[in-house]
Amino acid sequence: MINFEELPEFQKDLKRLLKKYRTLTSDLEEVHRGLNVYPDASPPYSFRIENLGIITCVIKIKKIASDSFKGRGVNSGFRLIYAYFEREERIVFIELYHKNEKENEDRERILRNFE
Repeated sequence: MINFEELPEFQKDLKRLLKKYRTLTSDLEEVHRGLNVYPDASPPYSFRIENLGIITCVIKIKKIASDSFKGRGVNSGFRLIYAYFEREERIVFIELYHKNEKENEDRERILRNFE
């Protein structure tokens, strides 16, 4: 069983997004279940972020299924960035954002928190 942690910045991201997307907590529970089965990158749905200059394995999930968009004919545009520590069976959620807010992950946040 994978141990999940969250950076304080991730918690702020989630709190802000929950104001607009009320189902996000249950959506993330689904993500937890999926990551317990297959925590590593799973192209084309997720991939390792390369060229960070750090040892830590950082993965980006390109789309999170969300009940907030059901019936609207829209795919979720949520992106989730996390660090995966295979030996420790641990995942640290780094960042959560909607694709309309920004194009890419916050590399500075990643570099501040991981080596």
